[in-house]
Formats: sequence, C-alpha cells, structure tokens
Amino acid sequence: MSKDDSYSAALPRAGEGKRGADGYLGYLLRQAAGAYRYRVEAVLHDLQLTQPQFAALTMLAAYPEHSSADLARLALLTPQTMSTIVANLEKAGLVSRRPHARHGRKQHIALTDKGRAVLATAKDKVYVLETELLAGMTDDEQTVIRRWLVKVAGAETGPETKS
Repeated sequence: MSKDDSYSAALPRAGEGKRGADGYLGYLLRQAAGAYRYRVEAVLHDLQLTQPQFAALTMLAAYPEHSSADLARLALLTPQTMSTIVANLEKAGLVSRRPHARHGRKQHIALTDKGRAVLATAKDKVYVLETELLAGMTDDEQTVIRRWLVKVAGAETGPETKS
C-alpha cells in the first residue's frame, strides 16, 4: 500500500465523523445536495438530462414564458450556466424561444410538446427517488424537513432578498 492509499483509507465515509451527525451543518447540507444531484443524474441518464436541465424544465413548467435570467434565479444557477442549458434544451427540441414583445434582447422561453413529455417522464423518475429518500419518515417529519429547508433558503442574503 502506498503512502497515498493509507491516507485515503483513513477518510471517513458519508455519515461518519464530521461527515455525520456531528458535522458542520453547512457541509452536511452540501454533502446531501451533492448526493441528491448524483442520484438525480443517474435516474435521468437515459433521458439525456442533467439535474440542472431538469431544474430548468421544472421551473419553466411551473412559471412559463420567463427569460433565461428569470429561470437562472428560479433554478439557482448563474445566468451564464442557464444560457448554455437553454441553448442545449433548444437544440434537443425541448424548449423554444421567442422575442419579448417590449424588450428587444429579452426572450421568452417555453416548453415544447416534446419538452412536456420528457419532463413528465423525468418527474416520474425523480418522484420515485424522492419517495425512496423519504421512506420511513412520517408526514409530520417530512413537513418539518420541508419547512426547515425553506427557512434555510429564505435566510439567504443577496440581490433577491430583503435587506
């Protein structure tokens, strides 16, 4: 065993040491988000969708006809990343763009029929994953978790939040 192998073997797995219940809360949130993204990417692989693309399609379905910048804020992505995502979704025929009636450079983005169909299939897959994640939790426990996550997200400071 090399020196690097022995060092790596000593690293704790998720749920152990500071990666477990005694860990720093911010790290645990990031660890959970990373694990969730990995699982979503795995279940969406056959649809050729990434987790950020799924988030964009989901937000577009919930809040139709918004711009790429609006979608970036809704999906928690940078405008540059969303611009690339929208371009790729458009190439795949999942979204269409049309000019805004009053703002020349701004474009409205809409799901196509194909986009709605792919999103429906993707949601089915992700909902199965979410059901697995919540297995064994009561409805009350799920409600507490959801409220807490919303509270954490609402406490963020930045250009979109109240000062």
